Amino acid sequence: MCFYRVMLTLFDFEVKSVLKKNMIFGKYRIPGRGFFVLSLALVMSLLTPDNARAELPSIASAGAGKVLDEVFRLFDTRTMTEDDLGAGAGDFNHLDVSVNVVEEDDGTFAGYKNLGVAHVDNHLNIREEADENSELVGKMTKNAGCEILSISGNWAHIKSGKVEGYCKTEFLYTGEEAIKVGMEAMTLMATVNTTTLFVRENPDKESAVMTMIPMGEEYEVLEGEDGDAWVKIAVDEDEGWISTEFIKMGEKLDQAMSLTELKYGQGISDVRVSLCNYAKQFLGNRYVWGGTSLTNGCDCSGYVQSLFRKYNVYLPRTSAAQSTVGTKIDPSQAQPGDLFFYAKYGRINHVALYIGGGMVINAASRRLGIRINSAYYRKPAVVRRVLD
Repeated sequence: MCFYRVMLTLFDFEVKSVLKKNMIFGKYRIPGRGFFVLSLALVMSLLTPDNARAELPSIASAGAGKVLDEVFRLFDTRTMTEDDLGAGAGDFNHLDVSVNVVEEDDGTFAGYKNLGVAHVDNHLNIREEADENSELVGKMTKNAGCEILSISGNWAHIKSGKVEGYCKTEFLYTGEEAIKVGMEAMTLMATVNTTTLFVRENPDKESAVMTMIPMGEEYEVLEGEDGDAWVKIAVDEDEGWISTEFIKMGEKLDQAMSLTELKYGQGISDVRVSLCNYAKQFLGNRYVWGGTSLTNGCDCSGYVQSLFRKYNVYLPRTSAAQSTVGTKIDPSQAQPGDLFFYAKYGRINHVALYIGGGMVINAASRRLGIRINSAYYRKPAVVRRVLD
């Protein structure tokens, strides 16, 4: 028994190192006492007679990943009961292992019944009709997810977020490949379901409030899971804690952006239009703290400073200093080219360029890079107009 215990402990450690925190490996989800059951079953298979483990070629010398593949292949549809776990050492040969192949409880994966994942390096164009000359209705970023409604020839009819249209099938992962890529690309997200939610410094209602975030906005969960009282989220380059009482959590893939989210408003000066279009050329590029390079990496204020420099408008280096330039305006009066500033503990620490339609583009964080999101993803501290 001592040998069993040592083997079980060592293998359990290795298994945990290759499985995700939510117990997902590839398309497989290991329920309940999965780690213990899987480890026990494998140790037992190693210690049974040769003829009883003939189906496990070279398993003793395989790495954990290969071992898991073999287990999933061999024991895909079998079950193990709690009575089996109490069986004596001499009864190992009758044990069955449970490794259920599931996606979601409702048969979907990340909310999709027929998943498609954008197979591009930058953006995938979604068109109104199955024609390369048809109007654009939206764009999907790399590894964004969509529902494949139908496929005809080399065109797929898809829906992603609020965008429905057509794209070339050569630019989509489908089937098992889509699930594999989607599994790697999924992020645990928290969606706010209260009017205003405080982001706190520590997981405690008495802790200092760093900033406030609005209903409907989504944030990446860095620590914690369903059932925890608090989870840590990323808000730009900052991290803070929110109460799970006021959020809904789930694994999600990025979705398409509609042209409304990408376009600027009407009746805007040529300089403002040009500035916003120029800013969007760098969508998806890296965030680098202290950087000012639009191509090699920049932070939020470096991004804004470099954009305006092209139009002979010279802004200070930091977001706090930039927030004193120009004219203060009400957020409701914002036009593309205006600047939205956000605060932490009441001090300006982030800036974004308004591009119209309630959206801003900004160098958000190391995880997200330069991205487009709602101007109200957190409460704006001040909005400034620099361009006339």
